[in-house]
Amino acid sequence: MAEPVRVAVRRGAFVESVHEVHGVAVRDGEVVASFGDPSLTASLRSSAKPLQALPLARAYPELGEQELAIAAASHYGTPRHIEAVRRLLAATGGSEEELDCGRQQGRPQESIYDNCSGKHAGFLCAACAMDTPHRGYVAPTHPVQRAVHAVLESMTGAPIGDDRRATDNCAVPTWAISLAGLARAFACFGTGHGLAPARAKAAERLRAACAAKPWHVAGTGRFCTELMQRFGPRVFAKTGAEGVFCGALPEQGLGIAIKCDDGSARAAEVVMAAAVARFLSTDDAERSFIESFVRPSLRNWNGNVVGGLGPTDILAR
Repeated sequence: MAEPVRVAVRRGAFVESVHEVHGVAVRDGEVVASFGDPSLTASLRSSAKPLQALPLARAYPELGEQELAIAAASHYGTPRHIEAVRRLLAATGGSEEELDCGRQQGRPQESIYDNCSGKHAGFLCAACAMDTPHRGYVAPTHPVQRAVHAVLESMTGAPIGDDRRATDNCAVPTWAISLAGLARAFACFGTGHGLAPARAKAAERLRAACAAKPWHVAGTGRFCTELMQRFGPRVFAKTGAEGVFCGALPEQGLGIAIKCDDGSARAAEVVMAAAVARFLSTDDAERSFIESFVRPSLRNWNGNVVGGLGPTDILAR
């Protein structure tokens, strides 16, 4: 097993902390590169959102780009984000009062301001399409969540037992899956290879929507948004909590899954940027852009550079 990538955090000339990151890249079901433990099991958390949105995209071929992008989003709850969630609900017969994602501290009390409200709106709309009760759509036994579970099993290529199920902060099931399985799922999502035609079309529409409306997937200054704004359909990226990050490079046929041992999002972003830099064909300007995320500066409260982050050479070459 290869060593994990280590992301060093430097302040001045000395190392202040180090994060260890595992990851794997998969093409056509085969591991093409790995660091750390590719069999490491990680909960998908919000990285699952594009996969969780597949039943919605399949059920509503007429949905627009904003509605699809917000269904895969971890958003800031800005007025534009909330408008997109309401448009999704209005387009498919869902009700804002039925959202069951809870309330986040520091945001308005309505559930629609939760950063997972787009995903939950998608679940409600999928329930509408299935003509099944909306109440209880977050339960593992609900038809919507059973459909999501079936998507995950199919795309990861392995059964996912109930012993791998936990509950996410927004109340829906989250599943623990090997990094290799996650990377396989995102390779399928990015290329459509191995998917039934209807699911492959749904994945294509979701990717295109996120490439066209990347701000709706996260927001201003967020790494997912900035990466997709720059590279468009060439890169799909979705972060999750606790240092999980998944993505796809459709032109290369690659799916990528990353997990930081200590749950650090900043280290996961550095390693995802390094993976994109390694595998994606880029020109000089694009290389300079992605390098700013591979080795981001650390600034103090006055805005002055006082250090930086960077990975070990395993991915930085």
